[in-house]
Amino acid sequence: MSVPRVYEVGEVPADAHLPTEHGEFRIRVFHEEETGLDHVALLLGDMGGPDPVLVRVHSECLTGDAFGSLRCDCGSQLETALKKIQMNGWGCLVYLRQEGRGIGLHAKIQAYNLQDRGADTLEANLMLGHPADARDYGIASEILGSVGIDRVNLMTNNPDKVTQLSEHGINVVERVQLVVGVGEGNLEYLSTKAHKMGHHISDESLINGE
Repeated sequence: MSVPRVYEVGEVPADAHLPTEHGEFRIRVFHEEETGLDHVALLLGDMGGPDPVLVRVHSECLTGDAFGSLRCDCGSQLETALKKIQMNGWGCLVYLRQEGRGIGLHAKIQAYNLQDRGADTLEANLMLGHPADARDYGIASEILGSVGIDRVNLMTNNPDKVTQLSEHGINVVERVQLVVGVGEGNLEYLSTKAHKMGHHISDESLINGE
């Protein structure tokens, strides 16, 4: 009976085939030494072409992505971004482990509690002593660069995401609007994003839905 080989740490790439309902992706994991977090790139097709790559940089949202929460638009944005990449035929989704705009799950649910008492999302973060948005997209730029992407059509409504990626060497050729999942449960959340945080979300889209 042969003894299975034991591989050395780092000898096997954290890179594998991932069939999904949105296509045949590759999943690649990137470990961030500074935070200890593991981030993900989902890749569909060849990233080496001459055209900008359709990209979504998505921050982890357990409640929206996994549990279908209607307090935010995160789950809808994730689903729609994957569909758009599938329809485009190639693209990349970077999934950052920056829960709750970077403040973590525990603080995010504390912020939910304050929102239940009447605070908006921005006020709740500040009341807890956190920034309005603590996310850092430097690691996203590193991930994109490592898979050969430096020119992107970026699916986002967040101008800070465009600015940070640009400052870290990613050429954002086009910003692709991603207003989806609008509903009664997240109207105030989206309105705060638009009116207090400068996100590109029009009042018309909030009135008419997606």
